[in-house]
Amino acid sequence: MHPARSLILFTTLSGLGFGLLAFLCLGLPPLTSWAAVFFFGLAFVMAGAGLIASTFHLGHPERALKAFTQWRSSWLSREAWLATAALAAAGLYAAALIFADTRVAPLGWLAAVLSLATVYATSMIYAQLKTVPRWHHWSTSALFLALALAGGALLSGQAWPAIVLILGAGVLQFYAWKTGDRRLADSGTTLATATGLGARGEVRAFEPPHTGPNYLTREMVFVVARKHALKLRSIALVLAFLVPSLLLLLPYTLSLAAAAHLAGVLMLRWLFFAEAEHVVGLYYGKR
Repeated sequence: MHPARSLILFTTLSGLGFGLLAFLCLGLPPLTSWAAVFFFGLAFVMAGAGLIASTFHLGHPERALKAFTQWRSSWLSREAWLATAALAAAGLYAAALIFADTRVAPLGWLAAVLSLATVYATSMIYAQLKTVPRWHHWSTSALFLALALAGGALLSGQAWPAIVLILGAGVLQFYAWKTGDRRLADSGTTLATATGLGARGEVRAFEPPHTGPNYLTREMVFVVARKHALKLRSIALVLAFLVPSLLLLLPYTLSLAAAAHLAGVLMLRWLFFAEAEHVVGLYYGKR
C-alpha cells in the first residue's frame, strides 16, 4: 500500500502518546505538579497530533465525527471511542495530580488500560484485513502494543524497563518481517484464485485493468525494491532498537535515545505500509 504521510504520523505519534499516557497514569515516574504538566502535556500533544493526522487520509475530513457511529462493526469507530475515553480518563487523572496533588490510582489504572486498548484498536484496523496477508496476523497487534509500551517506557524515563521492552519489540519486529515476507505466497492467493479462472489453465493478465492511474493504484499498489527494503530495515532496526538501548546505558542520553527511537519508528511505519502487498495488486501484475 502507498505509505501516506498522514498514516505514518498517525500510527507513530498516537502509539507513542498513548504508550506514554499508560506509564504516566500508572504513576511512572512519580510526578510533582509542574513535572506532571510537562509529561502529560507531551503525551496529550503526541496522541492528539496522531489522531488529527489520521483525519487527513479521509476523503472528507470534515466528516470525521461520523466515525463514531459505526462502533458495532468498525475498528476505526472503536478506536475513536476508546481514544476519547482514554484521553478523558487521563485528563481527569492529570487534573487531580496537578491541581490537587492527588493521585487517584483506580482512575489511573482505567486510563492506562484504555490507552493500550486504543493502540490495540488501531492495530486491528490493519490486522483485520484479509486482503493484506502480511498484516492479517497476531504479530501486527502485538507489535503495535510492543512499540507503544517501549516508547512509553523510554519517554517516561524508565531506563531498564525501556531497554527490555525496546529489545523485545526489536525481536518481534524481526519475526514479523521474517514470517510476513512469505505470508502472501503461503495464503495461496494468485491471479487464478482472484479471478476464479484457475480451472481453465494458466491465468495471465492480457493488459492492465486501467490505462491510467486510479484510486487503487495510488493507494493499494505500491512496490518497494527488495534491496531498498533490506537497507531501510537495517537502518530502522539500528535507530529504533539498537541505538536507544545502548544510549540508555549511558547517563544524560535520554533525549538522544528518544530522538533515535522516534526516527526509527517512523521508518518502520513507512515500511509497514510500503510492504503491505494488497492482493488487488495481482490484477495489475505487481505481485
